[in-house]
Amino acid sequence: MLSRHFEKPVRVWVGLGFPRQLNTVVDAYQFVVDWCGNSPEQKAAIRACKAALAGEIAPETARGILVQFARKKDILVEEEVMPAVTNSGQRLQV
Repeated sequence: MLSRHFEKPVRVWVGLGFPRQLNTVVDAYQFVVDWCGNSPEQKAAIRACKAALAGEIAPETARGILVQFARKKDILVEEEVMPAVTNSGQRLQV
């Protein structure tokens, strides 16, 4: 399988509130397949990732469907939610 990169990664919340970055269609496929559930959004994301891996649709189309899935499950990390971090790894006080 050829891994196809997204133009912009998708970040999702996992575990105890830790963000995970999905950079490729393969990353997204593995994440969605491992997700516990069987919702229509999850099925659509799996189908979209498979189609992108087969070259039937663009990776960005699969990314959009993945974002819809993550938003529906309330696990999408919105950019403004991520805390700013310094080079030393410490969070900035805003």
